[in-house]
Amino acid sequence: MKTTIIKKSLAAVISGVLLAGCGANAGEPTSVQNAGVSPNVESSTAESPESGETAEAAGEEFVTLKGIVDLTPHSEIIEYAAPLLEEKGIKIELVATAADATTNEKLVAGEIDFNFFQHWPYLADQNAVNGWDLVNAGDIHVEPITAYSEKYTSVDELPENAVVAIPNDGTNEYRALLILEKNGFIKLDPETTTVLSATVTDIAEYVKPIEIVELDSAQIIPTRADYDFFITNTNKYLESGISANFLFQEDKESPYANIIAVRAEDADSEAIKTFVEVLRSKEVQDWIAGNYNGAVIPVVTE
Repeated sequence: MKTTIIKKSLAAVISGVLLAGCGANAGEPTSVQNAGVSPNVESSTAESPESGETAEAAGEEFVTLKGIVDLTPHSEIIEYAAPLLEEKGIKIELVATAADATTNEKLVAGEIDFNFFQHWPYLADQNAVNGWDLVNAGDIHVEPITAYSEKYTSVDELPENAVVAIPNDGTNEYRALLILEKNGFIKLDPETTTVLSATVTDIAEYVKPIEIVELDSAQIIPTRADYDFFITNTNKYLESGISANFLFQEDKESPYANIIAVRAEDADSEAIKTFVEVLRSKEVQDWIAGNYNGAVIPVVTE
């Protein structure tokens, strides 16, 4: 695994950088280089934040893991966990806080050590299509796909023939249709449960009269005024800064937990295992539960 060993003198620098990453524009690199300190360069003058002695004197070393994550909530979770990771000898260098179509390619190529933006069904599909061998090092949280409305405050208020916008990509469209089914609007063809994929053509019955509009997920929030209600991922809702009425959502049993993705050969490395253990620890999972008011759900609740 491509890791960088750095001295503990970088502790304060990295903590500041991680904080800057959450406030930076999406996609800006968040790294030790940006802070004016290059990896593999030792400093003999910085003091240990715990004891006041220099890192050179303490002689402690850290492993740095490079990653690409989404801005919300992923970089925020990493930021919160940073001090806990430091206690375990792990530093995180966020190369970018906006995942894109090349993020998995960069992981395969060894440009980064992990990414944190996707769920396993999506990654499994990408592995199959591209011949990759990327694996799930651990589930961290669920961003439940959720129904919102700016016109109505509850499902009971929705009119007949209500118009709902849903994402049109394979995985999220299925998730949207599934929560419509669970809330009594439609019935899906039972075959969809075996493939975890569906479109409106897989609707076997409209239990309540509604009109479903399939849209690119990036267009749903900007055009929300055109619909009686809309279904979107909670990270998009949080990042948008809008305020709408919650109607219904997935629960924590969703198979679409966001994961730490790594190369197969790195899955058993001590650094990766420690990283995942900290993110799944009670302290971090409790913080997720308390910080997002149900918009982000921890996968570990005990």
